[in-house]
Amino acid sequence: MNLRQLEFFRMLADTQHMTHAAKLLNTTQPNLSHSMSELEKELDAQLFEKKGRNIQLTKYGKFFYTYVSTALEELAKGERALKELVSPEKGLIDFGFIYTAGSFLAPMLMKEFSTYPGNEQIRFNLFQGNSSDMTDLLLKEDVDLAITSKLQEDEQLNYEILTEQEIVLVVPLNHPLASYDSISLKQTSPYPFVYFNERSGLRPYLDKMLTAASITPKIVCEVEEDHTMLGFVAHDYGIALMPKIPSISAYNVKTLTLKDNFFPRYIYLATKKDHFLSPAALRFKEFIVPFAQNIFYQ
Repeated sequence: MNLRQLEFFRMLADTQHMTHAAKLLNTTQPNLSHSMSELEKELDAQLFEKKGRNIQLTKYGKFFYTYVSTALEELAKGERALKELVSPEKGLIDFGFIYTAGSFLAPMLMKEFSTYPGNEQIRFNLFQGNSSDMTDLLLKEDVDLAITSKLQEDEQLNYEILTEQEIVLVVPLNHPLASYDSISLKQTSPYPFVYFNERSGLRPYLDKMLTAASITPKIVCEVEEDHTMLGFVAHDYGIALMPKIPSISAYNVKTLTLKDNFFPRYIYLATKKDHFLSPAALRFKEFIVPFAQNIFYQ
């Protein structure tokens, strides 16, 4: 049994005329008759019977017709839906990004992309998490592309630099360090830290940065994302090193720049190697990198 046989069966059932059905199917009457004979043999049931010059479904044919018609309609719906998913103008992009990118970078890139002619109807399915989550989603092909940090080199993934991210220190408003506008990391050593957990892409970077400054942080609690960190700092749990994001200003904290000149912290656009990208996703990828680099490195 194959799809063509089922299409032949439905057409013959609908027209109840062998010659007419063959013409509509763009095939010959003998070919149609042979196909139906083979289908009946496979099913071990008679599907059609003669009625004068025409033919009609047997009770078994009527029973089978319900399933065939539903199946072919579902396949047609699936074909239409798939074509829309991969359409250059109406496609759906599975787009992931780390928490830090959710307050500015990701929405800014999506908004700018959507203003370009031909992109207005492209839709996004969004995924948010930490860098470990993004790596998992990319490898499982649940997302087409992701804004993330690079936890380590992975031969299955491609990384392209989007921007450099400034790391700042945030402290409670009543904290002894709040009288400063900029400090060195050495000055933070006496104070407890609210710190990113081990799944965060920032954790290895911050560990490396503090090690370079000969500091072993006194970690009082570990969190997964920026806004939780800001909430704990605002409630005087400790100080924190985090990316400089616009939403810091919404919390009762003081932001201090760092005098230390450490290695840069990059944010990347990551894709899985040899993973099929729909025309819409490929168009978004080809837009993101040059646009972000032009904005942040001009």
